[in-house]
Amino acid sequence: MNINTETVLHNNQGCSELAVQTKSAKNSRVFRVVSVLILLLISFSVSAQTFRISGLVKNKEGKLLDQILIQINEKKVISNQQGYYELAGIKTAEVEITVQILGYEKYSNKIRCNSANQIQDIVLNEKQEILEEVEVRGFTKIQELNRQAFNISVIDATKQYNSSINLSDALDKVTGIRVRESGGLGSNMNLSLNGFSGNHVRFFIDGIPMDNLGSSYQINNIPINLAERIEVYKGVVPIWLGSDALGGAINIVTGSGRRNYLDVSYGYGSFNTHRAIVNSAFTSKSGLTIQLNAFQNYSDNSYKIYIEKHNNRRDNYTKDTYVNRFHDTYHNETLIANFGFIEKSFADKLLLGVVLGQNYKEMQTGARRESVFGGWHRRGNIVMPTLKYSKTNLVKGLDVIFNANINLGTEQSIDTLNKRFDWFGDTGIVLPSTSGERSRSMYKYKNYEGIVTSNLNYSFLEHHNISLNHVFNTFDRKGRDPLNPQNDAYESPQQSRKHVLGFGYQYHLLNRWNMNVFSKFIQQSNLGRNNDHIHSNRFGYGAAVTYFLTNDAQLKASYELTNRMATPYEIFGDVENQEANTSLKPEQSNNFNLGLNYNFNLNKQHEFQLSTGLIYRYATDFIYQRLNLNQSKYVADNRAGVRSFGGDIDLRYSYKNWLQVGSSWTYHYLQNMQKFEDGYTGVSPVYEDQMPNIPYFFGNTDVNFLLKDTFRKGHNLTIGYNNMYVHQFYLYWPSRGSIKNDIPKQWTHDLNTVYSLKNGTYNIGLEVRNITNEQVFDNFSMQKAGRAFYLNFRYFLKK
Repeated sequence: MNINTETVLHNNQGCSELAVQTKSAKNSRVFRVVSVLILLLISFSVSAQTFRISGLVKNKEGKLLDQILIQINEKKVISNQQGYYELAGIKTAEVEITVQILGYEKYSNKIRCNSANQIQDIVLNEKQEILEEVEVRGFTKIQELNRQAFNISVIDATKQYNSSINLSDALDKVTGIRVRESGGLGSNMNLSLNGFSGNHVRFFIDGIPMDNLGSSYQINNIPINLAERIEVYKGVVPIWLGSDALGGAINIVTGSGRRNYLDVSYGYGSFNTHRAIVNSAFTSKSGLTIQLNAFQNYSDNSYKIYIEKHNNRRDNYTKDTYVNRFHDTYHNETLIANFGFIEKSFADKLLLGVVLGQNYKEMQTGARRESVFGGWHRRGNIVMPTLKYSKTNLVKGLDVIFNANINLGTEQSIDTLNKRFDWFGDTGIVLPSTSGERSRSMYKYKNYEGIVTSNLNYSFLEHHNISLNHVFNTFDRKGRDPLNPQNDAYESPQQSRKHVLGFGYQYHLLNRWNMNVFSKFIQQSNLGRNNDHIHSNRFGYGAAVTYFLTNDAQLKASYELTNRMATPYEIFGDVENQEANTSLKPEQSNNFNLGLNYNFNLNKQHEFQLSTGLIYRYATDFIYQRLNLNQSKYVADNRAGVRSFGGDIDLRYSYKNWLQVGSSWTYHYLQNMQKFEDGYTGVSPVYEDQMPNIPYFFGNTDVNFLLKDTFRKGHNLTIGYNNMYVHQFYLYWPSRGSIKNDIPKQWTHDLNTVYSLKNGTYNIGLEVRNITNEQVFDNFSMQKAGRAFYLNFRYFLKK
């Protein structure tokens, strides 16, 4: 058979082509199916994907803004202290970001998320319109702090920058607080908060304990201009402060963000009082920052005091009279410098700094005004290197804060004059050459006080937060007296070490409720002059919860089993007016707090703010101040039990932008619950007595007017009035019959006015304190200044 080769080849080629075509068709169908599946998967994936948006909130000058309420679609989030915000679980790539807050133009921006982690910074422009026309939808920093579960009051210090007051003066107007001083500028101070005073209340600067700052740097010599705000925690203290406070805590917030400014003020007033302040900061675009704060205080404190006839030798002890304080000059100078970086990838804040200061104080009296001195004085200085570090989101959700400082300063008590004085000066009585006015001494010493604080804060699952805090305190007093070089007491150890470890958990649901639970473990070891080792361990716990009935009505409740260790000054004395007591025991207290905050307005013109609270405390081994046996010094001692209950109320009203009226009142009753004590065979006669020398009912009222564009545009006039009332209270135990005395009721009135030019660049302030020249008493009937006038000039420049 003859076969045509070409035909065969052709047929084979055709079959091959057919096979290829068939395979191609099948591949095409598979490709289409796969493509459809892939598209479906992509569509499903896109529909299931969620996005996270984060960034910084700042103004156009680059300053980071905290506590700004940000709305992203239907969700809300608030920027933290570093201006950072973050919101996860966003289901659409197309989002709208809205911010509307008092003082800034409305911000609105529609964006598309290009990645699962979208970075979006928000820049707000300051609003130039009249503030009364702004609809407020967010919260200021102070409003946000007041919405915590803790019982807190917040002072906006910036509103008082044009005055000559210090931090203690500002605190004296807060509900529940009574600031008690033994004299004028630079005198010893004891702050009472809901009846608990002295070291029951702890002080902090930017969350760092003030326990080791010495005599040169205390809240009654620090000007108000150093603070941005003051936070007062009553009773239960948040875990991040890391304190063993028993009655509350006060945190002075200075504000150390990105700023470029110069703030200079000088004031002069009665009793030859001078106060000068310079605050400045420079921050480059790269985040390099230099911060300087310096202040100086001086006063003769030569005000008149009233003395009773039994102290009046000039008139043969026949009548009462008035005399001038003659040995009470005080001055201090302080410089605070910080250098480092802010808002960098490795740190939100990394600052190296130093606090340098000195003070001189003439001692007019001892613990009571019956002891008068004419030569005894005190000198001190502070040399304290500091380290501050903080970083938000070191890893996702983890914030870290670390601070460390040590005070290397020196204190000296100088008592070398062998004469006797009374309120008319030198009595002519010469003491032996080996004697001083109280105790011949030039004891010079260092306390070597150091503090290290560490804070870890971890946020997860949007509403949950856990915190771990540790604070270490060290104290080691060493010194010599050149007049008594062989005195072995000065060579004996006076050492203390303390650890406070805290753990906390928080659940928060914005504008609904939040809850904090926490625990604290405290360990302290002391080494006394007889080489006695004393070790103490205490464990405490507590909870705080708040619930918003409406967006403007808030309920608060908190409880804490808290402990406090005796301070080194209570144990070893302060080498001045505090006597040592090495047998002090730690104290413990059950603290209960209830509170209500309610804000509302009428017709957007009348705004009302109500804050009220109730407290109950029961403390065992309560540490309190009493006079020693000869009533020349204070001494810390324990009482087996002290019960306290009371309440406070604060009501504020403002009309538009020009009138503000406020009134706050406090009542608390401290009762001695120690049934048996040394010296009595039966029940103590002072059992269930009211605790002496503690004010229990007091309050104040203030009225302020703001007149804008006075005489010309940008010039504003502020006029203010303030009064303070303290009800009479017992100086000694009420049940002690013949020695039952009381400190009379006191009602003082102050006036102040400030004229600001060029929108606050230049400011002139005038104050009149105690207009009616009332006799004002505090600790153990120590009289304070009468009527006084102060003039203050301030220049403020912000870039």
